[in-house]
This record gives sequence, structure tokens and C-alpha cells, in this order.
Amino acid sequence: MLARGPALVLAARAAGRAVPAFTIYTLESIRAVCDAAERTGLPVILQAGSSSYRETSRSMLAAAALAAARDASVPVGVHLDHSTDLEEIRDCLALGYTSVMVDGSHLPFAENVAFTRAVVAQAQDAGVWVEAELGALAGDEDASTGVASGELTDPAQAAEFVDRTGVDVLAAAVGTVHGFTTSPVHVDLERLEMIAKLTGVPQALHGASGLSNADLTAAVNAGIAKVNINAELRRAYLSTLAAELPSVGDDVRVLQRKVITAMAEVAAEKLTVLGGHAAKRRDDR
Repeated sequence: MLARGPALVLAARAAGRAVPAFTIYTLESIRAVCDAAERTGLPVILQAGSSSYRETSRSMLAAAALAAARDASVPVGVHLDHSTDLEEIRDCLALGYTSVMVDGSHLPFAENVAFTRAVVAQAQDAGVWVEAELGALAGDEDASTGVASGELTDPAQAAEFVDRTGVDVLAAAVGTVHGFTTSPVHVDLERLEMIAKLTGVPQALHGASGLSNADLTAAVNAGIAKVNINAELRRAYLSTLAAELPSVGDDVRVLQRKVITAMAEVAAEKLTVLGGHAAKRRDDR
């Protein structure tokens, strides 16, 4: 079922859980994520940014994601990730997306506030919740670069940002990096807890690929309600193709099933950790 409104993340946060948001590029990744959600019985978010549309098209990929969400027996959100383009955001609102992320993190603070406020106003009219970013994360959303973490978000500034924009979910820089890194990533849990406390809104964790299950659980307990996952799904897709292609021949259907199965295994594990075990670990503290 298509999950409209912010209830998806609000309910997760209230229960001490988080909803994983998997970046999609293909029909296979959409199918894999939805299969995993059905298998675990847990809600999920299908998300795509501008780069996901580059080799297909926004309308085609969106139509597939929205159709899959409507057909699912569990709540599935369809999310626009890391958008810096007001026209793109308006188009996705018109297509029926359930949430959008406006990324003004590259702008000076005042401009980020103004940009985000404009998107929040449009999204509220459409009944769509908004995520925004304060404190740009290092790395590339679509490819691992191995870079280290950059400057972290100031909690007091985060509180001012949320107050002035009315944004529903905040993505703060707390030590993670987009893509896999060459050195261990450390989440600043104290900073995250303070940001969550001062802002009063659910937090989104970007750059979660490569974090251990224990790190993910700790982040959820500190205030995270949405976790972005991309690189691990990409790795499952590409490594399966590389391993199976020599023996499969030219039967595309066999390859499709194998990569769907591999990605679904990754997605199901993340769904279970974030949507099931996190609540238990929170209660046991």
C-alpha cells in the first residue's frame, strides 16, 4: 500500500524503530526491496534522486515505484532523494510521491532556510512530508569514493533550522559518509541525540551503508527514524552479475532473478535490524 503522510517515520520513531530507504535504479531493485518488505512484513521506502533517472527517465522509474508501492501489502513510501531543483520537486509532487528531500546543504544557512521553506509550503499543499539536510555529508550518493567525514552539524543551528522551516525530518551530518569508505566510520551519537532532542523531529541517517548492525541500532536509539541504504544494494547487484554472467549465457531472466534474490537478502536483513531488533534493544537499555 502506498504510505502517504509522515506517519511512516513518526510511528517508527515512537516505537524506537527506523524505516530503511533504499535507493533504486532499476525494476530489479524495486522488486527486490518490495519482496523483502513483504517477506518481513515491515514498512519500507523506495527512493531515487536525480541521478537515478538519468539512464531511464523520471516518469518511467516513478511509475514503476508507485505501482509497486500500491500493489504491496505493507506500507511503502516513494521518496525523492537529494533534490536541489524546485521544478523536479514540483514534478515529483505531481506524480504522486509520498515524500521529498530538499537538499540545500550546499547553500549558506539563510539560503538553505529560504529554499527549504519554499519546498515545505508546496509539499504541505500536496499532503507530502519533507526531509531536509543541514551540514553536507561527504562522498557521492551513487558511487563509493573512500572519502572521510566532513564538518558536522551544530545542534543549536539544527534546532533553529527546523523551527524556521517547519521541515518534518532532518538529515544532519553526524559522521557518516555516502558510499563505502577506506577507514572506519564513527557516528557521533551524542551529537545525534542532542540534535534529535533540540529539534523534536525524526532524524534521517545518510551514508549508512557499511555500518554494523550494532551501529545502526545505536543510531536508531539516538533518534534516527529513517536510514538511507544504497551502496550495499549496489554491491549485491554488481557482484551477483559478475559471478553469474559467465555461466548463465544469454538468458536475461535468470540473471534478473539472481540479482533480485541477492538484493532482497540485503534489504531483508536491514529491514529486520531497523524495524524489529531496534525496538527490543531500546526497551532493554
